[in-house]
Amino acid sequence: MKIVGISACPAGLAHTPMAAKALEKAGKELGYDIKMEQQGSMGQINAITNEEAQAADFVIIASDQKITGMERFTGKKVIRVDINICIKAPEAVIKKCVAAVSQQ
Repeated sequence: MKIVGISACPAGLAHTPMAAKALEKAGKELGYDIKMEQQGSMGQINAITNEEAQAADFVIIASDQKITGMERFTGKKVIRVDINICIKAPEAVIKKCVAAVSQQ
């Protein structure tokens, strides 16, 4: 299963990379192909291309911020998750998202 996502917090200096790294690590440990983009005061890091967005099974948005470039995900299942939960329990977040997408 291919997963893409974006993490973003108001400053984008601490929680943004922490959530992205936690989700990528947990995704790999669970056997999923996952790529996380980071958005914040430092701009975009590890940007997701239109091709990667369209190849994904679903999208995780770890943020309550306005996300730049959401049009890349048109037609995709987008799941918004609290960024703090992504840091504290990334495996549980991914498992819950996969289960939600698999039931459709």
